Amino acid sequence: MKISYQDSGVNISEGNRAVELMKSKVKETYINGVIGEIGLFAGGFSLKEFMHMEEPTLLASTDGVGTKLLIAQKMDIHNTVGIDLVAMCVNDLICQGAKPLFFLDYIATGKVDAMRIADIVGGIADGCKESGCALIGGETAEMPGLYSDDEYDLGGFSVGILDKKDIIDGSDICSGDAVIGIASSGLHSNGYSLARKIFFEHLNLNTEDKLENMSDTIGNLLITPTKLYVNTILNLLDKFKIKGIANITGGGLIENVPRILPDTCKAKIYADKWTLPEIFKKIVELDLVEKDELYRSFNMGIGMIIVVSKEIADDVCAFINKETGDSSFIIGNIIAGEKSCEIIH
Repeated sequence: MKISYQDSGVNISEGNRAVELMKSKVKETYINGVIGEIGLFAGGFSLKEFMHMEEPTLLASTDGVGTKLLIAQKMDIHNTVGIDLVAMCVNDLICQGAKPLFFLDYIATGKVDAMRIADIVGGIADGCKESGCALIGGETAEMPGLYSDDEYDLGGFSVGILDKKDIIDGSDICSGDAVIGIASSGLHSNGYSLARKIFFEHLNLNTEDKLENMSDTIGNLLITPTKLYVNTILNLLDKFKIKGIANITGGGLIENVPRILPDTCKAKIYADKWTLPEIFKKIVELDLVEKDELYRSFNMGIGMIIVVSKEIADDVCAFINKETGDSSFIIGNIIAGEKSCEIIH
């Protein structure tokens, strides 16, 4: 008796069906510069539109979604983590001023379920559309034995462009500058191992449980997609001199803010300058984690940091709050000192 690839757990036909289901959503992301169609061996993108730049420079970022995927798989909700995947990459690109151009995804799973894969890619496409970048390729790998049938992992890769002279690297930051925080939508895609330990292990809750004074279930609050900051940051760069930008991901405020500071500068951030989202209020209220650990593990309600001269800080905040749909706060300042970020509680 002969055996087939499908007998070993790999269903090529279901993979092909997944591609057909996602094609229309992928095409919705196409922008000027895309070359070729989905299904070719490589995605292409023309840079002709950017030849006016003195020194066109490509920046690249790659990332995943981490253990937030376990929440999505437990709740059987798969489109939102696609948005997360895009956000984790493009929110890094814009920290140095790059405009995202294109995105590629990698999905690994134990068993290809065409509808589930289409949901994931649909979320990726939505994130790409909101970020103005094209989804030009990807890979779905069926790996029985490495993953269980319902398990999957995601990886993303994005490329952006800017003129080399316009790269933002924080080198202009100096004592007296203002630190502005842009509100997050929740945990984004970091700190989920700690969050799962708090809610599901220590408190023994389920995703459908709702704690006192919370507007929604634990699951729905944890599955909230990462906010995409591309349009807000690109609009700011057109109007203001931005000295530094930090995406508050793994490591929280304490670890990420120093990444953009000169060696002689320290950031002082005042935790009472913004209102905590309810998921963080509950975590603080539970009093299971030391405060410094919270600000090293979570974004604590601040998804993006920008540093500007104090003279324009009020104007920058006013622009963000009135024109972009995001919320911002002046949450600190830069002082002379060893490169670090101090949270004042």
